[in-house]
Amino acid sequence: MGLYMHTEKILVVDDEYLIRWSLQQNLTEENYEVDVAESGEEALVKVKGKNQPDLVLLDVHLPKMNGLEVLEEIKKYDSSIDVIMITAASDVNTAVTAMKKGAYHYISKPFNLDEVKLTVNKSLEKLRLERELKYIHNQKTKQFGFHRIIGESSATKDIIGIAKKIILSDSTTILLQGESGTGKDLLAQAIHYESRRRDKPFMPINCTALPSELLESELMGHERGSFTDAKGLKKGLFELADGGTIFLDEIGDMKLELQAKLLRFLEDRKFKRIGGTRDIEVNVRIIASSNKDLIQAMKEKTFREDLYYRLSVIPIKLPSLRERTGDVTMLANFFLRMFSKEFNRKVKGFTKASIEEMKSYHWPGNIRELKNVVERAIILDLNENVTVQCRPCKGMDSSSDTGDDGIDITIPPEGISIEEVERKLIKQALGMANQNQTKAAKLLHLTRDTLRYRMKKFGYL
Repeated sequence: MGLYMHTEKILVVDDEYLIRWSLQQNLTEENYEVDVAESGEEALVKVKGKNQPDLVLLDVHLPKMNGLEVLEEIKKYDSSIDVIMITAASDVNTAVTAMKKGAYHYISKPFNLDEVKLTVNKSLEKLRLERELKYIHNQKTKQFGFHRIIGESSATKDIIGIAKKIILSDSTTILLQGESGTGKDLLAQAIHYESRRRDKPFMPINCTALPSELLESELMGHERGSFTDAKGLKKGLFELADGGTIFLDEIGDMKLELQAKLLRFLEDRKFKRIGGTRDIEVNVRIIASSNKDLIQAMKEKTFREDLYYRLSVIPIKLPSLRERTGDVTMLANFFLRMFSKEFNRKVKGFTKASIEEMKSYHWPGNIRELKNVVERAIILDLNENVTVQCRPCKGMDSSSDTGDDGIDITIPPEGISIEEVERKLIKQALGMANQNQTKAAKLLHLTRDTLRYRMKKFGYL
């Protein structure tokens, strides 16, 4: 069943009354809405009228204006209308010409009504699938399009302007750089779903979350028996995303050996599965992101210079929220409406003091932190005018950007391993979230995949 009910409309065009009548009767019995016309001129009036048909059964031999001319006019007016030509059995050449001009198919006189119904059903089934695909595309665009990038600052407008130019090209490689929480993933999604690649997969992968060997397998796939646990053939994201987009999040954490393989892929869009000998060619757009300074990483020899320049065909720097303070109120109100709806709350807005506090706070966690602050406020403050608490701890100096994130960690005299700190933070977050991994990841500003990788590292999984 389709996404919505729609009675398909068919227009039968033939100068012979008995053929019009027979087709109308039989197709009406199939629950189609059927209209008729006895000339090309009448058919075009009906095609361009309020009751536009989804499908036209069109006789080739009509008085005055012949069927091929009518077909051309129909396709000029609306190329989505399918046309099935009705021809004489001996007129195959004309039928072939009609197909070249855009006809869906043809039926020959004298025709078998069951065959006519089958051809009509196939045509309309194709149209149903096209409508549903268009509906899904529209929903995806609504869900992931440029309208989700909130802000009226010049920086935000510049980014959207660049992105709208990018989507006109299918092959451009893009590098998004900016601090954590600035919306790099959001922009990557918008570029994909607003582009002509929108009906193909969008495949994100976090380069931090997986060890290098596993990341290579995820990207390129592997052949059966290529390593100990390779019990079957596995297609990687490069293959699965063919025609679409791969989003390489935090590419600055990718190991040098895999960087070299990625560079080779970017040069010719070909790769081999692990353990494979055959080149596989695909057409994917690569969008990479990093919150690291890749220029500095190149100087430190942890990121390849040639890969950097190959990725940054179109570099986009996403500003921190403190660099676009004019967008804070708009973003906060957007999240207020979103969470009010999600939690079934009726709120008028923020208190004036909250607005001023949000404007003056330096937002080290950027948009992600603002979103979390508003969500917390909606949950905890049951008043009509919501009060927010931006600063994680009292006494924090909001006028300076010290990089302090409000977490009070005391290093003991004997010192402490950074991994031990990480382990304790993960344990604490899981406890606060009642072992809900999604919520715990949110508390730590991690993706769920990254959290799970670190949980495995510390034996929590």
